[in-house]
Amino acid sequence: MNKSRFMVSFLTFLFKNPKLFLVALLLGGLSYSYEYFIARDTMVFKGVPRAIESSSDTFTRVFRNRAYMVGYSDLKGNPLWVVYKLTPPSSNAPHLKRPDNFSTDWRNAGLITSSDYTNSGYDRGHMAPNHAIALQYGKEAQQETFLMTNITPQKPSLNQKLWQHLETLELESFAPKFKELWVYTGPLFDAKVKRLNNSYFVEIPDAFYKIYVGIDEGGEIKTLALIVPQNAKANDQLEKYVVQINEVEQKSGFDFLHELDDELENKLEKKIDTTSWF
Repeated sequence: MNKSRFMVSFLTFLFKNPKLFLVALLLGGLSYSYEYFIARDTMVFKGVPRAIESSSDTFTRVFRNRAYMVGYSDLKGNPLWVVYKLTPPSSNAPHLKRPDNFSTDWRNAGLITSSDYTNSGYDRGHMAPNHAIALQYGKEAQQETFLMTNITPQKPSLNQKLWQHLETLELESFAPKFKELWVYTGPLFDAKVKRLNNSYFVEIPDAFYKIYVGIDEGGEIKTLALIVPQNAKANDQLEKYVVQINEVEQKSGFDFLHELDDELENKLEKKIDTTSWF
């Protein structure tokens, strides 16, 4: 029995047993309180991304996985933000085989499937990267990066070239510079809505962002933000796409790092410093 059918059967059973329903309601409330007030904060740096202005375009459901967390939009069929943490890679970390298949996510009610992308002209682009998550968090966490709620349409020329180069750079060059490296990433959309040929549920992004927050041994924070368009060329210099965090916030509609001291947050979100990274 799949998870969706199990949930229906379980809820039917509870409604027929009022006392058990009340117990389940109490436990559910406690579980949600733990998830909302405690667990999620351990998976981000200085606050879960929040919408700057409440609208359908920025409404997300938060899905927490072993190694990354997602703010997922059912309206766009995309993760609007994904956050994960990297540390300096170990030289003896096991290299795991890449999974063969992508998986539907029961939390999305199976609305998005791998076949939605078939012959669409777009790759199934990971936001939380398969390779880095596999090296640092293990096989089960790696498999979760193949959930369709972590996937967004990327042109093959971007996904297989410059975006892959950026993911390699963050693991092999950025992460070793810091005690911990937090990565926020997601798609950006313009006003003209375009969807996959095979799926009305999946909107096609116009660009993608990355926000890097590195914390060194002394606690100093360094930041870097990029916006990379779908049509970026494979041999483009990444420095060309560096922007202020403020620009990512304006274009994504989300406020990042909002639990930092206001003065420090404003300073970091306006600063462009490529010398600490490239």
